[in-house]
Amino acid sequence: MILPASFSRNDFGDDFSWGVVISAFQNEGACDADGKGASIWDTFSGRKGKIKDGTHAQQACHFYVNYRDDILLAKALGFSVFRFSISWPRILPKGTGPVNQAGIDFYHKVIDTCLEVGLEPYVTLYHWDLPQALENKGGWCHRGIVFAFEHYVTVVTRAFGDKVKNWIILNEPFGFTSLGYMLGVHAPGKFGLSYFLPAVHHVALAQAEGGRVVRDEVKNANVGTTFSCSHIIPNTQSEADIKAARRADALFNRLFIEPSLGMRYPADDFPLLHRIERRYAMWRDWDKLPFEFDFIGVQNYFPLVVRHNPFMPYVNVSEVKPRSRNVPVTALGWEISGVGMYNILKQFGAYEGVKNIIVSESGAAFNDNMENGVVNDAQRIRYFREYLAGVLQAKREGVPVNGYFAWTLTDNFEWAEGYRARFGLVHVDHVTQQRTIKASGKWFSDFLGFRHVLKSETQAGINA
Repeated sequence: MILPASFSRNDFGDDFSWGVVISAFQNEGACDADGKGASIWDTFSGRKGKIKDGTHAQQACHFYVNYRDDILLAKALGFSVFRFSISWPRILPKGTGPVNQAGIDFYHKVIDTCLEVGLEPYVTLYHWDLPQALENKGGWCHRGIVFAFEHYVTVVTRAFGDKVKNWIILNEPFGFTSLGYMLGVHAPGKFGLSYFLPAVHHVALAQAEGGRVVRDEVKNANVGTTFSCSHIIPNTQSEADIKAARRADALFNRLFIEPSLGMRYPADDFPLLHRIERRYAMWRDWDKLPFEFDFIGVQNYFPLVVRHNPFMPYVNVSEVKPRSRNVPVTALGWEISGVGMYNILKQFGAYEGVKNIIVSESGAAFNDNMENGVVNDAQRIRYFREYLAGVLQAKREGVPVNGYFAWTLTDNFEWAEGYRARFGLVHVDHVTQQRTIKASGKWFSDFLGFRHVLKSETQAGINA
């Protein structure tokens, strides 16, 4: 596959959306301010050894205070969409029960600022920060979480539905179920199939039920959800490696989208999923899993090359690491591949029920260095050029992809990596909270045709 060597914003069309993304826990800080309850990530990051650099997100980027400057910064870089998430425990400190009005008021201010400066808000309802009070009752492993989520979505849509039309139900369900309820490396730190399989099913139910709540509560809502996904490549053309790739694809890419399309779980290629079907047969859940989303968010960072490994429990699959294959990688060791982006868009675009695709996250971490007040992150610029080329090629071939949202605006708290993994278009000194626009941020602004001197109201704490 040969990707376009040169292109401009105009090649994507006038109706293509350009956005930038943040999330509540990774950016807001103010972890216990104004009545906010604890989330599973507040608890998890407080445990020794869980965060690689020993940090926490109690302050993060202090978006809770700096929200106006950061939103103005996103506008100044030329974006038309601002995607952010709402913290469930900031709205409902115990997960259910009394509403925290201070949390409602904060997000009104965020939404109003977006609308004031001309940014279209895309609101993510769940970006991994489950209230700890609900985790104490079993979290995503307990069926009651579905009803709690419906209640939370009802509260949020009734509060903001007259202002917000674009809603994302879940952020990367495979990511938070596999890392948090199977491998234990993310919050809440649980390990094993006994947690993972029920979490998968309850998340799939919540994905659909949440969509139905938004559809009922918000007139003319544009409802989507997002999936982390990777183009899966067998290491060799042996039958064993090809079957391993099918299992990996079923798990990484198909696990949550296919139930939403009425196709049930991909158990034929990943037989362990039959356990879900047997366990929940009495509940007659299969008619509850589908939901007709207006758009699907594809979040692709890297492809995966896999091989058969009989010693790997449950999946019998191992990744063939990028560095062993001498391919370009990010600071986290993730392979850089615009062709991988193209291939996964083709795969998701081939589903009959997928009407519209947005690349709802895409970005890269590099070891950014500040020299004389300048961050020259040329590698990130090359990354965006390559991945945008993959998006454009897929679009030219008929894939209904109509948006690209960059991860992320500001260097933030990157989950178990802490602050050492920098993905931002804007560098943040997390001691002083000084913002410095990186070369990649300026490149994006030029690409979007919006390069100009920042207005005075955005200057506080920002280096252009």
